[in-house]
Amino acid sequence: MTQRRSMFLLSSVVFGFAFLYVPILSLIIFSFNESKLVTVWAGFSTKWYGELIRNEQILEAAWISIRIAFVNACFAVALGTLAGFSLARFGRFRGRTLFTGMVTAPLVMPEVITGLSLLLLFVAMQDLIGWPEGRGVTTITIAHITFSMAYVAVIVQSRLTSVDESVEEAALDLGAPPAKVFFVITLPIIAPALISGWLLSFTMSLDDLVIASFVSGPGSSTLPMVVFSKVRLGVSPEINALATIIVLVVATGVIAAGIVMRNQELRRARDEHMAAAENL
Repeated sequence: MTQRRSMFLLSSVVFGFAFLYVPILSLIIFSFNESKLVTVWAGFSTKWYGELIRNEQILEAAWISIRIAFVNACFAVALGTLAGFSLARFGRFRGRTLFTGMVTAPLVMPEVITGLSLLLLFVAMQDLIGWPEGRGVTTITIAHITFSMAYVAVIVQSRLTSVDESVEEAALDLGAPPAKVFFVITLPIIAPALISGWLLSFTMSLDDLVIASFVSGPGSSTLPMVVFSKVRLGVSPEINALATIIVLVVATGVIAAGIVMRNQELRRARDEHMAAAENL
């Protein structure tokens, strides 16, 4: 009975991973296809990567998306950290329920509703104060920060609820100001959560299509918008090459972040062990 259950669990895991990663693997393989038809293998070739490098439309859209994703991730981490810290450390304050609802609303709100509401907001602001003037990179960045900071806030709040507050209280008792306690003690402890939130915000911004379609304007087409417009006419090997590069970059970033977070956890565990040994 136990062996049969183990085989069932192993088969489920293998099927789940195959369902997720076999399409990505096939995409990577066909990015080296000689033929222009993505479903017919005609030999190994890297010419589509050269065609991708010479495609100015895709390169410009990629550069716009990377800039937006980077700015979005930085601001989302800053604002989301403040929101998560407030929810985790300030207890029951007046308006907490409303604040919590406003922070978590982007998590459950359909992207179509979010994009439409932001578009109406930007139009109304332009009529009232003249800013933002039209739709473009600025409006896309603001829209991405709006929903990305909600994910960062949830991650930081979850991390802070599991942190032992006695370390912070001891630093306060020894005369350290709250700001120094936050930057010297709290911030390094929640650094893995901040890295995770930054990577998640960057990836979500780079991947967004629906919201960006509502709040973008002429000359500000992001990479997903360009890819979607090309895929509607049929998948080309250039898109496979682009997707392969994105997969490799994201995988490298995730592995690097995992190594950094693992080293930080090992360092923190070692410091705690040394502190406990000294107390004994």
